[in-house]
Amino acid sequence: MPASATKALRVAVIADSDTRWKWGALTANRIAPGNTGRVAQTDVRLDGYLLRGRATPTARQLEEVGVRADSLREVTAVEFLRTMAREPYDLLVLALVGGGVQAMLHGLKRVWEDRPERPVVVTGYVGVVYEKLADGLLLRHGADLVLANSRQDAERFRAVYEGVGADASSVTEVALPFLGGAPYTGEHDPYTVVFAAQPSVPDSRKDRMYLLDRLVRHARLHPEREVLLKLRSKPGEHTTHIEELPYQKLAQRLDPPSNFRLVYGHMGEVLDRTDLLVTVSSTAALEALHRRIPTVVLTDLGIREALGNHHFVGSGCLASWDQLDAGHRPAPDEEWVSRQGVAAGDSPSGAGSYATAFDTARERIAELLRRPGGLPPLTPYYTPGTAPGYLPGLLARHHLGPDGTPLPGAPAADKEPGPVRQIVRRAARGAYRHGVQRVAPVIRRMGEL
Repeated sequence: MPASATKALRVAVIADSDTRWKWGALTANRIAPGNTGRVAQTDVRLDGYLLRGRATPTARQLEEVGVRADSLREVTAVEFLRTMAREPYDLLVLALVGGGVQAMLHGLKRVWEDRPERPVVVTGYVGVVYEKLADGLLLRHGADLVLANSRQDAERFRAVYEGVGADASSVTEVALPFLGGAPYTGEHDPYTVVFAAQPSVPDSRKDRMYLLDRLVRHARLHPEREVLLKLRSKPGEHTTHIEELPYQKLAQRLDPPSNFRLVYGHMGEVLDRTDLLVTVSSTAALEALHRRIPTVVLTDLGIREALGNHHFVGSGCLASWDQLDAGHRPAPDEEWVSRQGVAAGDSPSGAGSYATAFDTARERIAELLRRPGGLPPLTPYYTPGTAPGYLPGLLARHHLGPDGTPLPGAPAADKEPGPVRQIVRRAARGAYRHGVQRVAPVIRRMGEL
């Protein structure tokens, strides 16, 4: 019998970065059966697991995310699977990159093969899906629910699954779980422009310096405005994507005016004082649109798939720095906004369609938990028979064999690492980040000589 039948609903979330932890934990709270809108009506125990790797969030990043769990610990894939083999969870959210989801699906199928019942398994995307659509989706196939953050995504997801002959019934339309906050009611004093930086878009020094120069120039042109560069991480920290050229380091070469500042912190708190949100393609644009904050997606570097701003074609938000310098105020297209799962026409405080966006997912999970005899085995689209040249390599990265069994020599400790192991691990992670942010750019520049 599921744990929820006798006590609090037990939920586990495994994530591999700060942003995925935020998405996974918030999603888990919204889709827990019995919860409605923004109010938790069910007694939920949330256990968090951080998958050890290059982007494992630091304590500062976790604090900035602001999502709390009843327990939170760092694990390897094998450690996590062993925990899942013995813990009676009701719901499991896989907030991982596609390859990590696929590895967990195969590993979980293996550890649960002799169990009469298992948790409902849910996965999805942390934001806008603008690249590797087929690859990412097929790596997520096999979960009980694959969440789509908008009506547009749900249609695309089903089309991909049906197009390869895979079961598309798992696709479930929801919305981004972190939308909300007070609606924009008018200009602040001072008027505040916020540029939402992204770790990997754009990726060249030239393009990032261009954006930084234009932001500083805007501050000089409008001394009455406050101009903020909103950063995701501090040097040495990693997020979902690798950042080789942090804006903080690039900004050290400039002499910005006093009305220009670098800021960190929770995006929602920054948006509370924002009059104009500017970005290349950050999900922050959707957060701002939800609150009816004027939002611009930059065209200065072109409208290109590599930048992700092609996703905003038809939004009414595309504009350049020249236009912004001249006082342009964007007007979003209401139909486009609606298709993105952003309820700009509703009250951001909770009224309207956004408040019901997670109802279907909650109902489906409740039905699965009540299913007589438990749930059937997980059935990923990729198997050793359908993808023999692809799947084994994906699983091996997480120390799993083609059948989901841990490989010989895989990390096996089910306890917290000792002091020496912690020091070695921190040193190794620091060396990796140093290589990404210092050595790799130098090697790349040498190759361009």
